[in-house]
Amino acid sequence: MKGTPRHRFSAAAYLASRTRLGVKFGLETPAALASALGHPERRYATLLVAGTNGKGSVVAYVDAALRGSSLRVGRYTSPHLVHVRERIVVGGRAIGPRAFEAAVATVHDAAERLLRAGTLAAHPTYFEVLTLAAFEHFRRARVDVAVLEVGMGGRLDATNVSDPLVSAVVSLDRDHEAYLGTTLAQIAGEKAGVLRPGRPTVLGPLPAEARAAIEEAAARLGARLVDASAGTTLRERDGRLEVSTPARRYRGLRPLEGAHQRENLVVALRLLEEAHAAGIRVAFDGLPAALNRTRWRGRLEWVPGRPPLLLDGAHNPAGARALAAYLRRLGPCVLLFGVMADKDVEEITRILFPLAQGIVLTRPPVERAASSSEIRRRAGGLGTAALCEDRPRKALALARRLAGPKRPVVVAGSLYLVGEVLGALSKVRK
Repeated sequence: MKGTPRHRFSAAAYLASRTRLGVKFGLETPAALASALGHPERRYATLLVAGTNGKGSVVAYVDAALRGSSLRVGRYTSPHLVHVRERIVVGGRAIGPRAFEAAVATVHDAAERLLRAGTLAAHPTYFEVLTLAAFEHFRRARVDVAVLEVGMGGRLDATNVSDPLVSAVVSLDRDHEAYLGTTLAQIAGEKAGVLRPGRPTVLGPLPAEARAAIEEAAARLGARLVDASAGTTLRERDGRLEVSTPARRYRGLRPLEGAHQRENLVVALRLLEEAHAAGIRVAFDGLPAALNRTRWRGRLEWVPGRPPLLLDGAHNPAGARALAAYLRRLGPCVLLFGVMADKDVEEITRILFPLAQGIVLTRPPVERAASSSEIRRRAGGLGTAALCEDRPRKALALARRLAGPKRPVVVAGSLYLVGEVLGALSKVRK
């Protein structure tokens, strides 16, 4: 007699079942899964990048530089913009559909075994599944090095089950306070979880309170800190950037858009220098050309058209300030804005709304997102003249009409909103 047929596994369905768990801090589940999978994260060198803002850009710079050094590189980032497979990249290409199904299925099966053994009480969260799937895919792809972006915090983030040769804390500001703490020192204590005894961690520009907390953690652990700006100078030459560090001089650099990307680039350079000293072969002669090929979608990204679009996440006050500095040079614009309800909506809108001639509020298609009416209420007087349209694609059409053919539409407040707009644009082009 034939047995009951086994239903075909679906990575999308499995991941959807894990989203309801939300955020869950702790390394017990990812550590148990890593062990059950035979520790795929130990099969290649790892670089781990934390920070409030800029960590994705640093990962993108480092990934481009290492690929330019003829290394096979895995890159893991979050969140994605259009498709979840964007988070797991090897050699500059997102994981394919079949490989993604296989990697997620492997994590699912390992979780099932651990559940039956009583090691786990429940299946892993969405982020934990994806992190372990990335580790597994990188092993199968035989990468030389993996560059990992911390999802949130550092100490209890699933990426922290890796054992990085070099880490970085790019920036630090108030964000995710319900999980990381309400003071800069508390948040810095969570970010300091990426430090390792006897190994270097590169620090970007940090507030004094945060830096002191990380220095204290480093002293306890015996970790070495590298101040990215110490002994580093930047000069403009013929429209290009020249960066001199204590170790090397780099000429002809073109950072990504935005003044803040210079700081991110310096962190990436110092991280690459430390990675080279730790045994990862970096081809410094070709480094400027490799770095200049860096692309990082949804961060001050221009999309040509009538009107042109400027896409930027700007999902916390620090990101909003960086975008505002760019907008002050841009001139009149229309702002299409959506944000998660747990963000500092009041402060972000205070920074961005006065710079726009017209504002359209919308709701990204995520459970955590604030409705357009909630944003307008929390913005106070700044939101009085804003138009509300909870459907992002209709909101985009409304913002375009307001802007006319020449004034840019700035899409900001959430990478989920940026992703929704990019998805809409790709369908239009098809």
